Amino acid sequence: MKTGEFIALSACTMMLTALGIDVMLPALGDLRAHFGLPASSTATSNVITFFFLGQMAQIVFGILSDRFGRLFTLRIGFPLYFAGGIAAVFSPSLELMLAARFVAGVGASAVFMTTIAGVRDRFVGDKMAHTMSLIFTIFLFTPVLAPFLGLAILSVASWQAVFLAPPVFAVFVFIWSLRLEESLPQEKRPLIDWPTIRRSVKGVIRNRVFLRYTLATTLLFSALSSWVASADRIVGEIFGRPELFAWIFAGTGLLMSFSSLMNSRLTFRFGAKRTIRGLVLLYTLVAAGLLAITLITTDPPAMIPFFTAIALLMSINLAIEPNSSALAMEPMGETAGLASAVYGTIFFFTGASLGAVISHLMTVGVLPLAISFVMIGLASIALVFGDT
Repeated sequence: MKTGEFIALSACTMMLTALGIDVMLPALGDLRAHFGLPASSTATSNVITFFFLGQMAQIVFGILSDRFGRLFTLRIGFPLYFAGGIAAVFSPSLELMLAARFVAGVGASAVFMTTIAGVRDRFVGDKMAHTMSLIFTIFLFTPVLAPFLGLAILSVASWQAVFLAPPVFAVFVFIWSLRLEESLPQEKRPLIDWPTIRRSVKGVIRNRVFLRYTLATTLLFSALSSWVASADRIVGEIFGRPELFAWIFAGTGLLMSFSSLMNSRLTFRFGAKRTIRGLVLLYTLVAAGLLAITLITTDPPAMIPFFTAIALLMSINLAIEPNSSALAMEPMGETAGLASAVYGTIFFFTGASLGAVISHLMTVGVLPLAISFVMIGLASIALVFGDT
C-alpha cells in the first residue's frame, strides 16, 4: 500500500470514532422525545460520553497489538463497533443503549489505537507529526459533513436510521482494510506474561516525556468532549437557535480541518515541539478572551463572539493533538502498541470523564465552559514548556 492510500485509509478508520458521535448529534432531540425526556435533559449527552468511555479498552488492545500484531487487533475492533452500533439502534431503554454505545466505543478504541500504532511503526518524530496532521485533515471533514448527513437522514427517516450510518460505513472501511499489510514484524513482538506487561506499563507511564504530552492532550480533549457532548443543547436550549446547529458545528469542523492542514506545514517547518508551544499559548489567549467576554457582558454572551471563540479553540485543539501524540510516542520504540493504548486510555477515559463534569455544570449558561478552557490552557502551558 502506497503512502497516500495508507493515509486515506488511516483517516477513514479514525473517522469511525468521529462518525460514531457527530452524525447522531442532530438526532439527540428526537432521542429525548423517544425516551420521554424533557427538552432540557442532559441525559442524552451520555450517548456520547459512554462511547468515549469505551476507549478505556485500549490498554487491553495495546497489549494484544504488540503481541499478535496490528491487523489482529484491527480485526477484533470492527465487529465490536458494528455489533454495538446495531444494538444501540434497537435498544428498548436508554440504559441499554448506553451499554451498547460503550461496546461500540470499545470497538472504536481497537481501531483507533491500531491506527496510531501503525503510523508510529512506519514514521517517527516530525515525520510522524506531519503524517498525523495529514490524516487528521481528512478525518476532520467528518464533523463538517456528519451533521448535514444526520439532518438529511432525519428528513426522510427516523433517528434509528441516523444511528445505523456508522456501522454501515464500518463495513466498507473493514473491506478496504483487508488491503493493509502488517507493520509489526514477528521478531519484534514480545511475549505476553504479567512480569513483561508490568515492566512495559511501568516503562511507559514513568517516561516523563510521554506522560507530559499525554496529560496535555487529555486536558485539551476534556474541553473538546464537553463541547461535542453539549453542542446540541448549547445551540438549541441555551442560545435558543436549534436550526443553526448543523451550520455552527459544520463551520467549526471546517475550520478544524483547515487548522490541521496548516499544522502539518508548521510542523514540517518549525518542528513539533516549537509548534505545540505556540499553539497552547494561542489557545490560552483565545480562552481568556472568551472568559472576559462572558464575565463582562452576559452569560451566555452574544452568539457571534462565542461561537467564533469556540471554533478557534476547537481548531487549535485539534492542531495540537498530532504534535502531542507524536512527541509522546517518539521515545516508545518497540512498545508503540502498548504506549498507544495507554495514551488512548488516558486520553479518552479521563478526558471524557472531565468533559462530562464540565457538561453537567452547564445548566443555564456557558460560564463553566469558559472557565474550564482557561484552566486547561494554563495547565497545558505548564506541561509543554516544562519539556526542556
